[in-house]
Amino acid sequence: MNQLPDATPVLGLFETHLTVYDLQRSIRFYREVVGLPLALEVPERRAAFLWIGHGRRSMLGLWEIGSSPVGLHLHLAFEAGLDDVLAAPQRLRAHGVTPLSFEEEETSEPRVLGWMPAASVYFHDPDGHLLEYLALLEGEPRPGVGVVPFSEWTSGAPARYG
Repeated sequence: MNQLPDATPVLGLFETHLTVYDLQRSIRFYREVVGLPLALEVPERRAAFLWIGHGRRSMLGLWEIGSSPVGLHLHLAFEAGLDDVLAAPQRLRAHGVTPLSFEEEETSEPRVLGWMPAASVYFHDPDGHLLEYLALLEGEPRPGVGVVPFSEWTSGAPARYG
């Protein structure tokens, strides 16, 4: 077996794509709820592209599949600041979107994934894709804690979830 040369260093993920049932509804959701600016809409291809973050370094493509019975429900995590992740449940509710925990139950606060550690809030887009706001936390990972509410993580409580 021939050994391959060193891999090309990856600097980040530039783009990802989702299939959607109604392109205009999804554009509105990602602009108004998630806050992504529209980069380009291509009506003849039933597609749109939205910038993620600053500096045009990442994008999300949306592709309309109409009433097709075949569709995937995927997961995307958006990096956000900790203050924004903490405020996300209230902001999502203001848009009529249910904030979810790691266990996909309604929540009023982020969950912390102890192995990273990171604070996260999940929610669904209109097509059922599971979206996440995630903020990496300072400090050492504590994988033995599992997944706990943010309030328990910050209090140091030993509760274990997930």
